[in-house]
Amino acid sequence: MKTNSATPRPRTSPGIGTSPSAGLALTDVTLTYPDGTGRLTALDDVCLTVPPGSVTAVVGPSGSGKSSLLAVAATLISPDVGRVVIDGTDTTGMSRSELTTLRRTRVGTVFQQPNLLPSLTAVEQVQVMAHLDGRPPRAARPRALELLDAVGLADQAARRPHQLSGGQRQRVNIARALLNEPAVLLVDEPTSALDHERGAAVLDLLTTLTRRRATATVLVTHDRAHLDAVDAVAEMLDGRLSFRRDPPPSR
Repeated sequence: MKTNSATPRPRTSPGIGTSPSAGLALTDVTLTYPDGTGRLTALDDVCLTVPPGSVTAVVGPSGSGKSSLLAVAATLISPDVGRVVIDGTDTTGMSRSELTTLRRTRVGTVFQQPNLLPSLTAVEQVQVMAHLDGRPPRAARPRALELLDAVGLADQAARRPHQLSGGQRQRVNIARALLNEPAVLLVDEPTSALDHERGAAVLDLLTTLTRRRATATVLVTHDRAHLDAVDAVAEMLDGRLSFRRDPPPSR
């Protein structure tokens, strides 16, 4: 992040430019925070387009703006300037309730720590996402079992978190994020607590599921060892985003 004395510019108006039909697009996004008499710039004129079925990895040192990028992409924070378009929907000017609905139905988030509920089995961890969407969890059980099978845990559905390895818990975390069939998947440091082999397996799983389910996936990671598997690599430094490997063309 960097400090400046400029006041934040007004947000852009809805409908400016052309929205992609699907995937994720951040256009000219700037995000600042108050810092004494000035402003701290977390994101500086960031542009990012992630087509469906592709993974873009975002790397960079701590404090470079990666977490802010995910927060803006998830519509948890509104930028000072710029547009965030999710699955063809321009989020500019949307109300809090509209953004909450959009996040619940079109955005999946895989947190750095799985944060599984100790009393629930693996399949119940996934089912609970239906409850948050106002649907009976029991009705979501077949899909939850299907997703556990997709992440290689069909035989672990009845196990609780303490009976699972770190890699298995992260796989439950991924299955949970996919229950509502998101168009955009945001993944925060999924391998930070895993060894090299398990980390590679989780990244391979994420790229496979992204292509199979046509999500637009953003992967924030410090792990540069397995980036050959992703479609594009971008680096954050002082709030600015630059591509080390070009993103795939829009599909």
